[in-house]
Amino acid sequence: MTRTVPEAAGPVVVTSIDSLTELLAVDGVSEELDLRSGVGVLALHGGGLERATDVVAREVASRTGSSFYALVQPDGSRRHLSSTRFVTGVSERLDAFLQKVDTVMSIHGYGRHDDFWAVLVGGANRPLAHHVAGHLRATLPEEYRVVDDVDAMPRSLRGLHPDNPVNHRAGGGVQVELPPSIRWNRDHRDWSDHNGTPRSEHLELLIGGLAAALADLPASDPTAL
Repeated sequence: MTRTVPEAAGPVVVTSIDSLTELLAVDGVSEELDLRSGVGVLALHGGGLERATDVVAREVASRTGSSFYALVQPDGSRRHLSSTRFVTGVSERLDAFLQKVDTVMSIHGYGRHDDFWAVLVGGANRPLAHHVAGHLRATLPEEYRVVDDVDAMPRSLRGLHPDNPVNHRAGGGVQVELPPSIRWNRDHRDWSDHNGTPRSEHLELLIGGLAAALADLPASDPTAL
């Protein structure tokens, strides 16, 4: 099978910052919050940093009636704050989201020159991660590898740290790391849902798989209520 590497997957300059206070003070950075059920979907690095992650989180939350939080950076803004530094007591919206939800799915994007095709399903709630991975394997085309073995993931992408908001509740949550290939619309040569670019077929399939996983939460999971 011929695989075309996304043209937007080349190196980009990302600036690391130290605090949520500093990030919220950046011109054009915005927060979105919609409180619904005790299941929540969030995107901490949406907008210009990890393209289309806020799109995925927003749509999955809408389809499943889940609560939703996103921090969205404007075009041209690539400021990275580690997930573990999204601390409580700084953003009223993030605090409200974390107080509302019992089960969390966090959507991220990553780019590695040696792997454009792996969807990584991390987070501290491993039974729920395996559940989500099963739905994605049944949904996505075979060119994508769905990885739910944390030992097979880069350490920085595992989403296991207790200070990561995805693991705010007891039992932890699920962190889904998306490669550029699934977020990039190859036909339109731009990111899905960016400046009127249609959503790619594969991103739609991904959204459907994630929504199906949340709609079918295991009854035995004490955090999935």
